[in-house]
Amino acid sequence: MKKLILSLSVIAMLAFTSCKNGETEEKEVAEQEEVAVETETSTESMMDEQQTIVEIAIGNENFSTLVVALKAAGLVETLSSEGPFTVFAPTNDAFGKLPEGTVPTLVMPENKEKLAGILTYHVVSGEFMAADVVNAITENDGSFTIPTVQGEELVATLEGESVVLTDANGNKSTVVIADVDASNGVIHAVDSVVMPKS
Repeated sequence: MKKLILSLSVIAMLAFTSCKNGETEEKEVAEQEEVAVETETSTESMMDEQQTIVEIAIGNENFSTLVVALKAAGLVETLSSEGPFTVFAPTNDAFGKLPEGTVPTLVMPENKEKLAGILTYHVVSGEFMAADVVNAITENDGSFTIPTVQGEELVATLEGESVVLTDANGNKSTVVIADVDASNGVIHAVDSVVMPKS
């Protein structure tokens, strides 16, 4: 009888231990699945979270002069807002084409308004991908007038396959990189700074 009680208690202990192990394993598996789901979700949300126009500019060394200018003009907040905007963004080389001393002079606090005018002359309200611009040029007999946020207009034309912008003074700028998609619009990099009349 003692042997039977002993063996029954051993069986009960083994059963309890295996149940415990089963529960622990199930719990561990559930926790691992939860972590995997969290990781997947955070990766997806990171991929879904596109950067704003300003964040893209800050992250690209070719736009470092533009970023300095945006900060000096007080436009960082505006171009980080919902938009959407289309920005014809001058590269560092584009700013480099300006007469010597132009950029340091423009970023001075007393020239903030003038600088803001020049920069907003590169901004269009709404999101226009390269294909939209090309279609508009084609549908309008080879040139399309673009109203800018600054108030004056740019004229877009095609030279070969490149979109060329002509400013109010007759100076030209070519789109060198198109369709950099942002959460609040799109950036097209241009090789020259366009200037408004005023």
